[in-house]
Formats: sequence, C-alpha cells, structure tokens
Amino acid sequence: MRKGFGGTGAIRGSIRRRLLTWLLVSTAVIGLLALLDTRAEAVRTANTVSDRVLAGSAMAIAERVSVDETGDGGLSVDIPYSALEMLSSTAQDRVFYRVDGPPGTFITGYRELTPLDGPWDVPVFADAAFDGAPIRVASLRRAASTGIDSIPFVVTVAETTAARGALTSTILLRSALRLGLMILGATVAVWIAVTLALRPLHRLGAALSLRSPDDLSPIDEAAPREVRGLVETVNGFMARLAGALGAMRNFTGNASHQLRTPLAVVRTQLALAARAPDLPAAQAAARAGDAAIGEAERILAQLLTLARVDAAGSAAAGAARFDLVALARDTTAERVPDAAGAGLDLGFEAEGSAEIRAEPVLVAEMLRNLIDNALRYAGRGAEATVRVRPGRGGTVVLEVQDDGPGIPEHRRAEVRARFVRGAPVQADSSGAGGSGLGLPIVEEIATLFGGALELDAGPCGRGLVARIRFPDPTGT
Repeated sequence: MRKGFGGTGAIRGSIRRRLLTWLLVSTAVIGLLALLDTRAEAVRTANTVSDRVLAGSAMAIAERVSVDETGDGGLSVDIPYSALEMLSSTAQDRVFYRVDGPPGTFITGYRELTPLDGPWDVPVFADAAFDGAPIRVASLRRAASTGIDSIPFVVTVAETTAARGALTSTILLRSALRLGLMILGATVAVWIAVTLALRPLHRLGAALSLRSPDDLSPIDEAAPREVRGLVETVNGFMARLAGALGAMRNFTGNASHQLRTPLAVVRTQLALAARAPDLPAAQAAARAGDAAIGEAERILAQLLTLARVDAAGSAAAGAARFDLVALARDTTAERVPDAAGAGLDLGFEAEGSAEIRAEPVLVAEMLRNLIDNALRYAGRGAEATVRVRPGRGGTVVLEVQDDGPGIPEHRRAEVRARFVRGAPVQADSSGAGGSGLGLPIVEEIATLFGGALELDAGPCGRGLVARIRFPDPTGT
C-alpha cells in the first residue's frame, strides 16, 4: 500500500482549507467567549438604565408624599402619573407601585408588591416576581416632617423586564452581527493571503516540472524563509541523487569496458577447448578460461568497491573512531598466505594503538589494495612491510613499503588515474596485468576520510612506499 511522507496521510489535504478550519474554529471559540462577556455586560447595562428610571420614578413619588391636612398624623400621596409613564414609555412593560407609611401602615398601590429593606435616602434594587412575571423592584425610604416630628414612609416601584430583555437582545444581536462580519472578513483575508503566500511554492513546482529528467542542478528560485529549508533539503537530495546516478553510470561504463576483455578471453578459450585435438590441449584452454573468469571476478569486485566509494560521500560525516593498528594487523594476517604463495615476505610493524575516524570496512579494503599491488608488482623474493606509525601534527600514517622495482617518478602521478596499469613483474596465466583501479581506490578512500596518498621511493631509491596520512581524529 502506497503511503505518504511520514507513513501517514496526516499532511495530505489543502493547506488553505486547514488554515481556514483553524481560523474558524479558534474565532468561533473566542467569539463565543466574547458573546458571553457581552451578554453579561448587556445585562449590567440594561439593569443600570432600568434602575435609574426606577430610582427617578420612586423619587418623583416620594416628593409628592405629605402629611395629611386633616391633622390625624397620617400621610397622603398624590401619585404623579408622569412618574409611572416614564417607566412604561420605553417598552410594553407593566408598572407597579406601593407607598407605605409607618411600619404596618399601607397607604396606596399594590398590596401584593413587597417593599425592600435598605438604608434611608438611598434606593435599593432587586429582581423579583409579581403576578407570575419577572420584575425589577426599587424601594426608597424617606420621612415626611410634621413640624414637630418626622413620619417615615417607603416608596416601592417595579416594572416588568421586557425593556431590559429587549435592550439585552439588541446589544447581543449587534455584537453577534459584528462578530460574524469579522469572521467573514478574516476568512476572505486568509483565503487571499494564503493564495498569495503559496505562489512561491507554485513557482517552485512549475520550475521543477519544466526541468528535464537529467537536470539535477540545485534549485535557485527565490523562496520565503519558511520554505527555504525545504528547498535546501530538496537540493541536498538532488545532490545525493546526482552522486548516486553518477556512480551508477561510472560503474556501468567501467564494467562494460573492463569486463569485455576477460569475457572475450573466456569465449576464445572455450572455442579453443571445443576444437582441441586432445584432452591436454582442451584442459589448457579451460585453465586459461578459468583464469580469465578469475580476473573478471577481481575486476568486478574492484568496480563494486569503487562504486561504493563514489556513493559513500555521506559516510565520512557519520564515521566513528577505531584502532587502525588492530585493523591493519588483522588485514595483513589475512593476506600472509597469499603473499607466501607469491613468494613475497609480508610483515607488519606497529606499536600500541592509533585511532582514526573513518569507516573500518573501506579502510580495510584500501589496505588490501595496497598489499595486492605489492604482491603483483614487487616480484618473487621481495619483502613488503605494512606499517602504522604516528605522523606530524597528531596525524596517523599507514604505509606499505616493498623493495621491488617501484614506480618511476615520472609515472607516479599517472598511475593514480583509473585504469592506468603498471608493468607487472609477474602476470597471471591469462597474461593480464592489474585492473588499474587499485591505487585510485586507495586514493579515493583516503580522500573520503580526509587523508592523502603519497607515493615515494623506498630506501636507497629502491622499491615503493605507498603512504596514507590520516588527520588527527580529535579534529584539532
């Protein structure tokens, strides 16, 4: 089953749609909280307005309370209907009032309306119910003077809450309308902004779609800072892909070029074996063909190693430290039987340990190539020594020294190139020399890990010293 990047479909879909969804959800939550706060504020505002009207009405009625002229010490009140009218003029509300004299004395109004307790000369307010309807109540305590004494009285006024509800609903409706317009405007703005912000990605996509499949050069399109990391990642991937494709092309070309001769030899020897007049001649042709197959296997192994080195550009960054002395000792010991069979005295010299930062498998392959060169070119009776020693400035030196014919100074630069063969002292039965890849592989592996290959003459100008200097593994 095909999967998207990261193994899930979590990043699929429209960026525009996702941004709009987040915007709408977050704005809706914030808007809901804002509406709740607006509702509380609207209720407070409506109560304030209503309370001011109630207080004014109660004061207007209190001003009309006076001592009864009959002289019985009672109170009388002339209700100013304008006071009640200003309560009911704002909405279809019902208005109630009550005036009480000294405690237990009812003067006028609605008996069922209960006065509120509170301080003198300060209106008090409360929500209540009257006749099954919610009301807002205000009570004001005053006293009327008889000239000798004061007679307390309480004026209570109330109204139903239709006006307050209408005011609250109006405030909420207008707030919700403004919030809806804000969300709509923000949605349009985000839609336009995302469309404009995605244009660099569209340009990058168009630029990539116009490229030929062979064009793996870096993308040089201008990109915003947020997209620049993606562009750099793509460029890095394309560079690695170009390196891998280049290594594959090199391997294909080299293999077709280098394997042609051994395969031609095999076919020739098979043809000779088929036409051989006797068994010894056929066996000789078979041995020559087998030697050619061995040569093809060796060339193929060298080509695979070279391709691996070409594609291992990122290996140096993650290379770990290891003991070169132990690796060189083990690798040299592996080749001692081959050296004895070739008549070469192969030895090893090193003391203690010497760490380098590299890939052990590639370093071992590099050393095998240096030993193979000594086996192939030093000649029978020669001596070869693998040596690990400290170098200048904290470097570590790996060298293979032999006392064979060596390489003339004017050819030392030439033999570093691929497929340039030296003159072997002892050729194999097929008459083939080396593949011309040994020293190039050594140099490329050394370079991959910051080392350098040096080719010098041995002591007294005889033989060859192939030396690799590895940098200080501490990086200092």
